[in-house]
Amino acid sequence: MEQSQFHRADFQQFVQDHLNEDPALLLFRYQGKIDFDLRTAVQQISARQKVAKKLPSWASDSRIIFPPSISLEQSSSEETARFKAKNLSGKIMIDLTGGFGVDSYFLSENFERAIYCEQQEELAEIATNNLEILAPGKFEIFKGDGLDFLEKSTLHFDLIYADPARRGKGNQKLFRLQDCEPDVVSAWELMKSKSDHILIKASPMLDISQSLTELPDIQKVHVISVKNEVKELLLEWKKGSATNEKEIEAVDLGEKEAHFSFTFLEESEAESIFGEAENYLVEPLSAILKAGAFKSFGQRFGLKKLEKNSHLYTSASLPKEIPGRVFEVLSEIQPKKESVKKLFPSGKANVITRNYATGSEELKKKLGLKDGGKDFLIGTRTLSGFRVFHCRLVK
Repeated sequence: MEQSQFHRADFQQFVQDHLNEDPALLLFRYQGKIDFDLRTAVQQISARQKVAKKLPSWASDSRIIFPPSISLEQSSSEETARFKAKNLSGKIMIDLTGGFGVDSYFLSENFERAIYCEQQEELAEIATNNLEILAPGKFEIFKGDGLDFLEKSTLHFDLIYADPARRGKGNQKLFRLQDCEPDVVSAWELMKSKSDHILIKASPMLDISQSLTELPDIQKVHVISVKNEVKELLLEWKKGSATNEKEIEAVDLGEKEAHFSFTFLEESEAESIFGEAENYLVEPLSAILKAGAFKSFGQRFGLKKLEKNSHLYTSASLPKEIPGRVFEVLSEIQPKKESVKKLFPSGKANVITRNYATGSEELKKKLGLKDGGKDFLIGTRTLSGFRVFHCRLVK
């Protein structure tokens, strides 16, 4: 990628002037009317539009160069990158899989030096430009295999970070650590010999138990969600910390940051109390469900579980300060179109199913409903069978 045009004043001005316009129309309207690469300029506009919420400070900086869409999709958001960087500091860190450089930059903020490694030359060139703008003089750039660099380096790092690529041949998704690139499982002893602190970002689809079988030294797993959508797992190892009790931390980076931590031992020893729906239904945050705190969540907050596999909880009184959504149960209804039409004359209600006979879209279609309004229909299974509840979201 020829980067000189990115620094031209007219190129940057064109991008800034058309940030809110349709990229396809811009290609048609300005074809042959400008003397820089129009397609590249439009690609930069499109990229900024796509990441305006994900990377707001980068999207608003006219000096930042953006890569093709796939690299943008795979990069961390500012929210998750800032969370990972919390309480990290030291003299030198290394990112073995630098990519677009989002994690590299935010993780490096409280380090004196940082090394960025990336095998894709074009991506490394883009990151070189951006990191020099954002953190002048801090980064050393290595264009090549991060593990090769690590093996040959005589440095000892305060932090090693890696985000292994999770797509194999034919673009299929990979969910085992040892199948990803680089293979951090095979390189684990090397990584431990070069640092006292290792962080590995993994797919939200990764099986946590499987990952701890592959890397039994891992002491803590962070399940990170943003506005109740699980985005990534973070596997953490620190030299000298105990490894027998694995801590799982579920965190949601919503309007108000929420945390729920537990251990596998706590979950195995917890007992669920079951009961039919009372005045309130509670749905744990998605990060908690991904973490697998099915029994410990109910026990810690004194909630009854509707059914072993439903993962909805109930309470007679309004739960306070709970990491999840709370619904007030207004009534139980029969899932019949005629009765639902009387209940919702507008034809709108938000339909949710958890361990129900059908999915939410199928139930919505059956009942002739569209999403909208303040009412919720929650289809689930209790000990007595499949039930549908008319609810209102309390918090």
